[in-house]
Formats: sequence, C-alpha cells, structure tokens
Amino acid sequence: MENGPASDHTTVSTPDPFVVRVLKRAALVVLGPFYFLYIAFVPLVCARRKGFRGWYWPVVKRACSRLLWLLGVRVEMAHADKQQLKNDTGSIIVINHRSHLDGFVLMDAVPDEKWFTFAAKKELCDAALLRTGFKGAGLVEIDRSSGKIALETLSEAVRDMPQRRSVVLFPEGTRVDNETLGEFKAGAVLVARETGRSIRPIVIHDSDRLLPRGKKFPSSGTVHVSLLAPFICDMDASVEDDVARLRGVMLAAIVRG
Repeated sequence: MENGPASDHTTVSTPDPFVVRVLKRAALVVLGPFYFLYIAFVPLVCARRKGFRGWYWPVVKRACSRLLWLLGVRVEMAHADKQQLKNDTGSIIVINHRSHLDGFVLMDAVPDEKWFTFAAKKELCDAALLRTGFKGAGLVEIDRSSGKIALETLSEAVRDMPQRRSVVLFPEGTRVDNETLGEFKAGAVLVARETGRSIRPIVIHDSDRLLPRGKKFPSSGTVHVSLLAPFICDMDASVEDDVARLRGVMLAAIVRG
C-alpha cells in the first residue's frame, strides 16, 4: 500500500502588534534626535549652496514620513488627489488644524512634485537652532504683532513665488477641540484676491483622534487626507462672503468624512 504525499502545512507567525509598536517607539527614541539634528544642522553648512532648497525640502518630507511610520501613523490620500496636486499651479493651500500631527501628515501626503512651503510666526524663524533651516527652506516669516504688516509680507512672498509653489495656511489660526471647524480668519482669501491665485482646500480627518490636545505621543492609526476642488474667490462678493463660502466647502467635506 502506497502512502500519499505528506501534507506540508507551513505556519507563518504574525508579529505581535504590541511588540512591533514597542520596537518602533524604541527606534524613535534613538533615531528621532538624529533626524532633528540633521534637519537643523545641514542648512548651517549647505544653505547658501546652489540648489539647496531643491534637495533639502524632499529630505525633510522623507524624515516626516519616517517619523510617522515609527509612530505607527499611516496617511492615506486618494491616488487621484495626489495626481491633481502633482500638476497644481497658481494656488494657495489651506488646511484645517486638528492636532500637532497635521504638518507632518501634509508633508507625507503631498507628492514631491508639488512644491510648497509654510507660513510660520516670526518667533519660530528667530529660534537660533532652526533659523537657518527655516529660511533656507523658504518658510514665510509672519510678524503677527501687526495684522497689516503680516498680510503685506505674506502677499509679497506669494507674488514672488514660482507658480508651481504654494504657501500653506491654517485659516482657523489654531487647533480646535471639537469635531467641526473653528472660525476662519480672512488671510488666505485676502492674499488670494490680491495675488490672483486660487485656493486649494485640503481636509485632514482624524488626526485629533490619534493625538488629542494634551497627549504627548499619538496612538497608532490612520489619518485620511482629502483634496477639494479649487476655490475661486468671487471679486463681486465681499471678503466675508468668500471666507464663509470657503469654510462651508471644507465643513461639508468634514461632515461627509
């Protein structure tokens, strides 16, 4: 009597999620300071070299992506939205502000082909360790002690930018502690009107669920990012009406989830 072939059942063990999370957090403690120091000190040596901004910004983006991976935070954005951003020109990007993760999430989500920078309060740009990197990367310094000066500085910076580069603005001005949107400041609309640029709204979902106010480390999970249709200011309407319309468009996207 012949025996049939022996069955070969290979058992593949799945890593314990808790162990993986602990290992990633340990790696973050070790590697995090190196990422920060690299990003902070490289500009001290290279900021005046030709093409610095072209390669430094993608390095910062990749560092943000790696840090999110170590934190167990995934960022999801539709392929079609990324393709639109690759070809986006002549815009100002506005995003809602849910948590301290938002800047990192945007850096991870936006494709390298889309050039963008942030507007940052002058106090951050004056920090000794970060000053050279921020200026070398093209961050727009905003002096918030005077609304008029801040608007003039921002408008001038946007006018001088190549069409393919966008400045990122948080129209709420600060994080909000509810499931909707805070009141919008008029800055993005005013700059768009003065420079003739469109506004590209981007909505971040769930970052506050992973990192609520007061928490030091985010929970593992997924942050979803949505790109909305270009918003064109109505020059026949008031600034207040445009601000309300922009907020309404972004609020509707948040409600839809």
